[in-house]
Amino acid sequence: MNKPLIKLGIPKGSLQNATIDLFKKSGWLININGRSYFPEINDETIECAICRAQEMSRYVESGTLDAGLTGKDWIAENNSDVYVVADLVYSKTSSRPARWVLAVPYDSPIKVMEDLQEKKISTELVEFTKKYFLKREIDVSVEFSWGATEAKVVSGLADAIVEVTETGSTIKAHGLRIIHELMQTNTQLIANHDAWKDTIKREKIEQIALLLKGALLGKKMVGLKMNVPEACLDTIVALLPSLNAPTVSPLYQKSWFSIETVVNSNIVRRLIPELLKNGAEGIIEYPLNKVI
Repeated sequence: MNKPLIKLGIPKGSLQNATIDLFKKSGWLININGRSYFPEINDETIECAICRAQEMSRYVESGTLDAGLTGKDWIAENNSDVYVVADLVYSKTSSRPARWVLAVPYDSPIKVMEDLQEKKISTELVEFTKKYFLKREIDVSVEFSWGATEAKVVSGLADAIVEVTETGSTIKAHGLRIIHELMQTNTQLIANHDAWKDTIKREKIEQIALLLKGALLGKKMVGLKMNVPEACLDTIVALLPSLNAPTVSPLYQKSWFSIETVVNSNIVRRLIPELLKNGAEGIIEYPLNKVI
C-alpha cells in the first residue's frame, strides 16, 4: 500500500458528525471505529486523525497534520500561523456563522463593555478575550471555563461571560443578556504552509476544498423541472432565477417545452405557486448533492 499523500485532521466534538456528513456528500466515506483516533477513509491518499477543534490549528502549524478543519475562533485563540484554504460555513445545527458574545445577567447594572472595568469574565476563549479587552484599554480579569459557562455568571462566580452562540436563545434561556459581539466564526479548512507549498499536496487539499464547498452550496440549492406550453414560455423563464440561464428543451411532437433550473431552496415555497399560476405543469423539485 502506498504512503498516504496528506494527513487530514477531523474535528472531534460538536463538529465531528457534521464534518463526516459533509465529507460523505463530497464523496468521501469516513468510518470512525469505536475510540480510534485514526478513522478509515475511502481514499488511500488521505490519512485521517481525530483531534479537538481547539487544538487543530496547533497541529497543522507544527506540521503534525498537513491540513484540518477547525473554527476561525480557535485559530485566533491559538494565534496560529496557518494557511486558510477555504471558509466552510456549517455546524451541527445550522449553516450560518456562530458568534462569540459578551453576556451578563439580565438584571445586571452592566450595560456596555466599559462597565466591566476591574470585573471578572469567564470564558473558554481566554487569550482572544484578553487581547480584545486590552486593545480597548479595559482592565478585566479573564478566567478559563471548563464548561457550563452560563452557570458561572448566574451563580456569581463571574460578572460576565464570553460564550459562543448561533441564535442567542440558550443565553436568554439562562437569564442572560447579550451586550456586545466580539467576533463571528465559522469552520475553515486550513493547511500547513510547507504542505501548501508542496505542489502535489496542495492539489489534493484544493480538491478537498472544491468538493466540500460544492457540497455546502448543494445543500442550499434545489433543482426544478417543469413542463410549460409555448404561450407561457417567456413568462415562466422570466420568473426563474438560475446560476446562468434555465435549460429549455422542446417536448416531442408537442408545442410544449421542458424547463430545468437550479434555484435557492428558500425561495421554492414562493416560486412554485407563481409558476403554477402562470402555466407551468408537472413541477418536480429534487435535492442536489453538489453545485460546483
